[in-house]
Amino acid sequence: MPEERGAFITLEGGEGAGKSTQIGLLADRLTAVGRKIVRTREPGGAPGAEEIRRLLVEGSPARWDSMTETLLHLAARRDHLRAIVRPALEEGSWVVCDRFSDSTVAYQGFGHGVPRVTIEELHRLAVEGFKPDLTLILDLPVEEGLRRAGGRTGDETRYERMDRAFHERLREGFLTIAREEPERCVVIDSTAPREEVAARIWDSVRERLSP
Repeated sequence: MPEERGAFITLEGGEGAGKSTQIGLLADRLTAVGRKIVRTREPGGAPGAEEIRRLLVEGSPARWDSMTETLLHLAARRDHLRAIVRPALEEGSWVVCDRFSDSTVAYQGFGHGVPRVTIEELHRLAVEGFKPDLTLILDLPVEEGLRRAGGRTGDETRYERMDRAFHERLREGFLTIAREEPERCVVIDSTAPREEVAARIWDSVRERLSP
């Protein structure tokens, strides 16, 4: 049996914030200091959750109403936690995840208007209130984020095709979460060069979790 539980780190932010790049750099850095790493994502990360992901990130922006979309995210999250995240943590691995519950609050809550209390209650029922040990919120202006995201290819563009007002609301959602939970969340300026962003992320991980 492992001597200690692993740590659960999430990266959050709007479209084009650079989460995928920074997750790769952070995972490499943690591996270099001797941590066993599981890198994953939401929605998705487990076979069942990946099937739900396709329903959420492909198709028309108006494909689902806000409550249906929220329930789909929670179903995917429950499967992801059961199959991947909790077993990895129990084995002593550090899990680095692209998005988690804060994205549901920002996208479906601030973005689509689902009441915050409803999301929190659904989260309590679906995943027993499970939260990350550390959340790094990559922040940048909406215009810049959408410009970066506009260069993506493939079918997973449903959210980035939502209107500008939606993206402004979700940015404010992430910043509100950070203000409310400073002991868990750190806001990182994602307009800085990639290497500077990576250095700030690593400093935050060292300070909060001492890897």
